[in-house]
Amino acid sequence: MLTALVIIFVLAYASIALEHPLKVNKSASALIGAGLLWTIYALFGGDPHLVSKNLEESVAATAQIVFFLMGAMTIVEVVDAHNGFRVITSRIKTTKLTSLLWLVG
Repeated sequence: MLTALVIIFVLAYASIALEHPLKVNKSASALIGAGLLWTIYALFGGDPHLVSKNLEESVAATAQIVFFLMGAMTIVEVVDAHNGFRVITSRIKTTKLTSLLWLVG
């Protein structure tokens, strides 16, 4: 089981890293890889209660990240729709990195 999990992980990771040459979406590769990993773990992982608990924790953590990203992306899209980034970048006149760091900070 462990060998199969490692092989699937490496293949999924490679397909994510080689997204452009393979012409495969990163999200699709990650979701298919995760689905295969969880399926193999659920079928051959042993105690069903332990598998269920681990899957529940993983789904909960993933859901938290997704909900946070949805909120963050919404804020970015609203700012972009109202040209907020253009307003900010048009006022930056410095070409020195240290000054830019202090300005952005």
